[in-house]
Amino acid sequence: MAETRIPDRFDFLSGRNDNGHKNTFGTATIIAGSEYMTGAAVLAAGSALRSGCGLVRVFSEEKTLDAVRANLPCALLAPRDGSEAETIRVLDSFCKAEGAMLIGPGMPPEDPYLKLALDYALRNAPHLVLDAGALTAMARNKEYYYGLLRDRKDPAILTPHVGEFARLSGLDMRALTEEETVKAVSDFAISNNCNVVFKCSNSRVATKEGSNYYIGGEFANSGLAKGGSGDVLAGLVTGLLAQFGQIPEEVCQASVRIHSLAGRLAADKYGEYAMMPSDIAEFFPEAFRQVIG
Repeated sequence: MAETRIPDRFDFLSGRNDNGHKNTFGTATIIAGSEYMTGAAVLAAGSALRSGCGLVRVFSEEKTLDAVRANLPCALLAPRDGSEAETIRVLDSFCKAEGAMLIGPGMPPEDPYLKLALDYALRNAPHLVLDAGALTAMARNKEYYYGLLRDRKDPAILTPHVGEFARLSGLDMRALTEEETVKAVSDFAISNNCNVVFKCSNSRVATKEGSNYYIGGEFANSGLAKGGSGDVLAGLVTGLLAQFGQIPEEVCQASVRIHSLAGRLAADKYGEYAMMPSDIAEFFPEAFRQVIG
């Protein structure tokens, strides 16, 4: 199956409005984290804050919000300790704000808040990114959730790694050639009306229209093969989608390029052994300069 290389430059990122304000540049809502995985929300929200997004809000339980409060003073906090009716009311207010929403990093797939948010957002959120726990929850109830995916007016963006895509597709990814993998990811995106950012050593974007893009083998980086790297990518996708929701395919490509480039810059400074996922966003400023310049 034919693929196109993800470009080096993205014109849509140029010309940021100097007269804009925080509401001009969109709101990203991060629904992430749990008692023993608070860092996922910190990584995703920090990445969204580095994306140029005007406002970043984290909707989670108290220990996660404590971690966000300590590490990201620019993020807004929304506790999720209310009743189901109150949770739906809060989710409804987020959806009506028409920003972008991320669901799943650091959340167990059996978390009732995740299931409630996933169900509501698939039906109502205009710009939606699904990662980690949300993908596993979907894979456990494919018929129901894939039906909601297909019914969406605006396609959701899914960001699975190889193992998550194996669960989503039901395929043994170890048995597939590279060409077969490309086809499987593309077929999934087309049949389920979504855009897929497939995370691997040569990350790819597959669109609901059947287009396929790859980043290039020179960006292969074992330093990214650490828990948390995907949370950084998901947060970046969400932050850019909050600003450029009308062009989700370009958002996916730009996010993969910026994340991969920042990862390479982090490896150059810290080494692939020692670099951490939290180092990646440190290099977003230079990565953005390169893709805009």
